[in-house]
Amino acid sequence: MKQKKRFIAGAVCPECQTMDMMQLYKEHDVEKVECLSCGHKMTQPDGAVQASTRQFEQVIGVFKPE
Repeated sequence: MKQKKRFIAGAVCPECQTMDMMQLYKEHDVEKVECLSCGHKMTQPDGAVQASTRQFEQVIGVFKPE
C-alpha cells in the first residue's frame, strides 16, 4: 500500500527556515513531519498527544480519511 504524504501550506522548517517544503505522513500509526529541503524530521511522542487532550472533553467521533 502506497503511503499518503501531504504538504503543510505555509509551514517553515525549524532547521533550514525553508517555507512550503514540509510534508506530513503516518508511519506505524505515528504522525511524522519531514522537510524535503534539508531532511529534518519531527514526531510527536505519545505522551505529548495524551497531555494535549482536555480533561472533560467528549469525543463524538474520530475522522480518519483514507
